[in-house]
This record gives sequence, structure tokens and C-alpha cells, in this order.
Amino acid sequence: MNERDVRDLIDRVKAGELSRRIFLQRMTSAGLAAPLAAQLLAQAGVAMAQSRPIYKPTKRGGGGPLKLILWQGPTLLNPHFAGGNKDREATRLFYEPLAGWDKDGNLRPALALAIPGREDGTLAADGKSVIWRLKQGVTWHDGQPFTADDVVFTWEYSRDPATATITLGTYRDIVVEKIDPYTVVVKFPEPTPFWATAFVGTNDLILPRHVFADYVGSKSRDAPANLMPVGTGPYKCTAFKPGDMVAGVINTAYHVENRPHFDSIEIKGGGDAVSAARAVLQTGEYDFAWNLQVEDEILLRLEKGGKGRVAITNGGGIEHIRLQSADPWTEVDGERSSLKTRHPLFSDPAVRQALALLVDRASIEKFIYGRTGRATANYVDYPERFRSRNTRFEFDVDKAAALLEKAGWVKGADGIRAKDGKKLKLVFQSSINQPRQKTQAIVKQACQKAGIEIEVKTVVASVYFSSDLANPDTGGKFYCDLEMHTSYSGADPEVFMRQFCSWEAATKENKWSGRNSVRWRNKEYDDTFKAATVELDPAKRAALLIKCNDLVVNDQVVIPVVSRPDVAAVRNRLVAELSGWDSNTWDLANWYIES
Repeated sequence: MNERDVRDLIDRVKAGELSRRIFLQRMTSAGLAAPLAAQLLAQAGVAMAQSRPIYKPTKRGGGGPLKLILWQGPTLLNPHFAGGNKDREATRLFYEPLAGWDKDGNLRPALALAIPGREDGTLAADGKSVIWRLKQGVTWHDGQPFTADDVVFTWEYSRDPATATITLGTYRDIVVEKIDPYTVVVKFPEPTPFWATAFVGTNDLILPRHVFADYVGSKSRDAPANLMPVGTGPYKCTAFKPGDMVAGVINTAYHVENRPHFDSIEIKGGGDAVSAARAVLQTGEYDFAWNLQVEDEILLRLEKGGKGRVAITNGGGIEHIRLQSADPWTEVDGERSSLKTRHPLFSDPAVRQALALLVDRASIEKFIYGRTGRATANYVDYPERFRSRNTRFEFDVDKAAALLEKAGWVKGADGIRAKDGKKLKLVFQSSINQPRQKTQAIVKQACQKAGIEIEVKTVVASVYFSSDLANPDTGGKFYCDLEMHTSYSGADPEVFMRQFCSWEAATKENKWSGRNSVRWRNKEYDDTFKAATVELDPAKRAALLIKCNDLVVNDQVVIPVVSRPDVAAVRNRLVAELSGWDSNTWDLANWYIES
């Protein structure tokens, strides 16, 4: 579908000849993400559908305790430092954005009074500004009022490089101004096709100015609220043991009538994904289990326990292997994987190309993931509109060996290839998780046949996905040759693909909060990404983002393994709307038990 076709369909919706629902169905069938399709309508002056939850309880509370199990225990409760999904899920219990994404890709107001649109002038026709009107009467957990000052402060807090937030890239180049106590305007430097990024969705939750004002910049990591949040959400935090548990009680002053249903909430961390699945599906000890990276045959067996169901939701998760571009074994000015170094082995393209040929994705899908993971050659595999057709994957040990031989990597008596005194010995790390360790084993075996020695390293998930500045084993520091985990692209891949821009490099200076942990720098990529951020033609913009994908895949910056939907276990009778565009807990205030 080209630009003219899209514009014709939009004109038909505006004229009343085509329903909004049919338009969205046609766009998604053509591969356009539902949230982006909805924003195209909004930009054209068609009111965005007001997403509403299904909620039956007629009073606040009375639902007893709600028990969630996140086998990767949360380690902090500040959304702007939440580099791992476990922390994002936990922070959403207490903090809220202006709006979140429902399962159909529509925006649902949280702290916003309504969703901006052209019809009321809150969404600028030139795509360079958006006005958000805020709910009145909302209070923070300590009783202080929520106002526009908190929204402006959150922008100031996140955009300060010294604060070292992971959301810096979203807020650095925009301007947020207070119009009145309950109205703010977000101004973009260029026409912005996907405007619902700042203050919307997973990480972009609003912080209270009066709590964090003294903890900006170099003091940001010292804030007590990083561990004991003060938010506007449906639950108030009562206890937090990093890596272990989070507990909260009902917010009796919550700003939505009759919400929440449950009187208390608990997140239990630790263990493994199989135990988490069993605790919901087989024993019924917990109500909800998140991120079930479990072999599919085990999930099918556990479902027979009859206590719950497996919920599989399309999303942008991609399990992938990352190749470090810097040298993780040399320290420069107190920093490993320094931008001042180059990886001694991966500097040779033949080594990177050989590694890509040694990942047996088809077997990993068939024997490990089943319905919970599809083999792919792309880093952006979903939404479909942004899936490249220019890439392909191949598993060929002989071809990999021939590439290395031609490049001068010769096998020694020990079976390991070497060149110029350097041996092909690599450390491959990932979090402790059965599918990941099985994947590591498959890759190690193929590499061994080709003459590459792999040392497998496993790291406890609560460490690997943490922001612990003192720990060398975090995924953000990436102090080894290869690492593997899942990243999520969300409703639109622009923010997701920002992680490979040169200015996003993770360094000691920015407390390793930069999202470019591979330390890859490429001018063509930077220029292509910048062009995509200001391109209003949806077809041209998609082509630019696809080119970004192709650059990182074809240069083996990452090796995609499987595209992973969101997989959760849900207790029988628990009503919970899950969205592939947002965190699992995005709509927590509307969860309830069906009577």
C-alpha cells in the first residue's frame, strides 16, 4: 500500500464513507502497526477512538490480594532508570503516564483528561506540537496535588545528561511548557509523525516534582524514591526488597471511580520461568506470571493443571545475540568496552559473518520455542510493516569455516582458529533461563565445529537486567564478547532503533544508561535514523527504519534469533487486558476477578 492509497482511505474516513474500524483493519492487514494507523487518522483530523476498559466491579476494593510473580525480580522502582522489563512492570504499579496503549493500538488516557486531536486544536496540523490537558483532582500518594509542574519537571529531569536516564533520547530535543496548572504543550524541533512518545507508555511515567527536585543530575541515584516510590497509581508501595519482592496497598484516593478492585498487591521475584508458570497454571498459588520464556512443550503440559491459561499476545519482542564492538577485556581510564578501543576479533568482518552462519535459528524455534518464538533474520520483526524483506538467515557450518579460512583464521592443533597470534576464543553471556542456556549450547556446538571456542557465562537475571553501577555483569555494561536477551520494539520502532545511534553509546560518563551497549558507531546509520524521525510520508519513513534494521543486521551488530510474542500465565477468572504495545501492568487499575 503506497502513500496515495493511505491518503485515499483517510479521506474516505473523514467523509464518513469508511468506518474507523475498517480503516484500522486494512492498515494492520497491510502491515501498519495499529497505534501508528490511529495516529495517522488523528494527524488528519479524525478523532482518536476513546479507548475504554471493560470493568464490572461497582465499588473500590473488596477483591482481596493480587499476587504476581516476576521470576526476574525488580531491582529499582524509578521508571526512568528501568533498563529491564521487570523494573518497568513494577514501576507501573505506582506511577502513571499521560496515556497508555490498549491491545488495539488506541491511546487510553491515564493522567491526561483526553487524547489530543486535530478537531479540538490540541494536535498541531504541522506535526510540531501537541497539547495535553491533564486531569484535575489527582493527588500523589503523599496527598500533594498532581499538576502541570510535575510534567514539566519530568521533562527537565530526564533531559539532563547528568541525571543519566534511559529516556534521555526522548526528551533531549523537545521542549515542554506549562500553559496553565493543568495544561502542557510538547514542542518538537521538526514535524513528528509519531508524536505519542513523551509521557506515553512503558518508561515515560510522570514523577512528582516535590519528591525528586533535590535529586537531579549527579544526585539522581541517591533519591530515596528510587526504592520507595510516591506516585499517582492504583497502589501505594509499602515494602520493596530489590530482587525479591514488592508490596503495596490500595490507593483509597485513586483518581478513577471504583478502582482498583484488589485490596493489596504483591510481586514476588526470583526463581525461574518454569516455576513461575507452574505457580499460576498448576498450583494456583499466584494470579499472574510474566515473561514466560519457557519451552512450549512445558507450557502445554502445565496448562493441563486447570488453574489458569497461557496468554500469548503479539508484540515486538526479539531474542537476539549482541556483538560487542569495543574491547571488553582492555581497560581505558577505568572503563572496559571503552569507545577508545575496538574489539580485537570482531574488527574482522569475516568473524562476524561466520558467527551469523553458526546460529541454528530453525532448530531453536522448533525444539525450544514452538508457538512462543518464530525464527527471524530481522531485529525489527513486528509490526509487520517495518519487517525487512531484504534479509535472510542461513545455518551453514561449512560455509562459516570456509569464510574464516579464507580470512586467514587457521585451525591449530587444539582445533581453535588463530590469526596474528589471536585465538578465536569468545565469552558468551546471558541471563539464567533454560531456553537461553539451551540456545547458548546450540551455538557453542556449531562454533566448536567451525573452530571457534565459546565460553558460556550465565548471570542471575536480577543482576544481568539491573542498573547496578558497581556490578560488572550487567547487560548494560556488556563486558564480554557476546550476550543474548530479548528487547522490545513497542508500537513503533523509532525509539527502539535509537539504541544504535552513536550518541546513545553506554559509557562510564553517562553511568552506562546509554542504550547503545554494543558501542557501534556508523555515520550512515545515524543519518538514516535522523531522516526517519522527520519523515511524514509513512511509506518513506518505514523504508528508512527498515534500512536501519538492515544496517545493524548485515553488519552483524546483532544476530536476531527468534521473534517473541508476550507470553504470560493468567489465573482462571482474572480479567486482565494485556497489550502487545505496552507493559503487562499498563491497565492494572482495571484488573478484577470475574464473579
